[in-house]
Amino acid sequence: MKTALICGVSGQDGAYLAKLLLDKGYTVYGGSRDAQMSAFRNLNRLGIIRDVHLVSISIHDFRSVLQTLLKVKPDEVYNLAGQSSVGLSFEQPVETLESISIGTLNLLEAIRFSNLPIKFYNAGSSECFGDTGSIIADENTPFRPRSPYGVAKAAAFWQVANYREAYQLYACTGILFNHESPLRPERFVTQKIVATACRIAQGSTEKLTLGNIDIARDWGWAPDYVEAMWLMLQQEQADDYVIATGQTHKLRDFIQVIFDAVGLNWGEHVRIDTTFFRPTDIAEGHANPTKARNKLDWQAKHTMEQVGHLMVKGYSVNKIT
Repeated sequence: MKTALICGVSGQDGAYLAKLLLDKGYTVYGGSRDAQMSAFRNLNRLGIIRDVHLVSISIHDFRSVLQTLLKVKPDEVYNLAGQSSVGLSFEQPVETLESISIGTLNLLEAIRFSNLPIKFYNAGSSECFGDTGSIIADENTPFRPRSPYGVAKAAAFWQVANYREAYQLYACTGILFNHESPLRPERFVTQKIVATACRIAQGSTEKLTLGNIDIARDWGWAPDYVEAMWLMLQQEQADDYVIATGQTHKLRDFIQVIFDAVGLNWGEHVRIDTTFFRPTDIAEGHANPTKARNKLDWQAKHTMEQVGHLMVKGYSVNKIT
């Protein structure tokens, strides 16, 4: 039986990963800044709150990280913590950089200092690539981030690569493109669209206010992507992987899928507000997940359309399977 520590267990990916690992027989520890005060809503929604050992850990604090590792002695550590909103990173750039970059560095240094045979997964992001236009990004595509969030994720990526090379740590980064689920909070645009469309279908007279709906992204299903995280730590050698569906769609296409699912014409309920536009944004995001398919035997099981329908189905459901 293996033991895993998930930093950021309260988020979308952390909750789905915890469920996956529990199903595989792991002993799972879930880390949060204050485990006694956190609500762990997503763990409750998945029905696994009593199966996860909750621990208080601040990845900003090296001593806290080291003490937790020495106490738990995990076989695998998954770093999913840190500020996770691209939009919010423009308003909180320092918090974003510190929570992602410094947090990752503390985990890497604590693993090295502990001398425990820990395998480490770091949550990377397609935001590292920036605006690649029509170029399809893979593991060799240069980083040109266009947000404080992307800059922080790029710094964390290179920290992981450096510790892998310099200290022979088993440390890898999953460069994940957008992945969604009903566990997303409404500050994420996909869930905002789903929640608003569902409320309108139930009689609300509100309008769905959005920014640039011509941006294009590769959207996948979050439970598919946490499986890729686990697979990365089951390989003989640590490496980095792009995780995506390989299919790109405009945001307006996602909007249409959602409104069609609730029986509405999206054009009658959506308005554009230019104040929602970001200072710098990515017009298109295209991904090549071939390496993950060939080396991990992983590929996305759900299309963007299926993701949209699953999110509508899961809206307001207390327990998601």
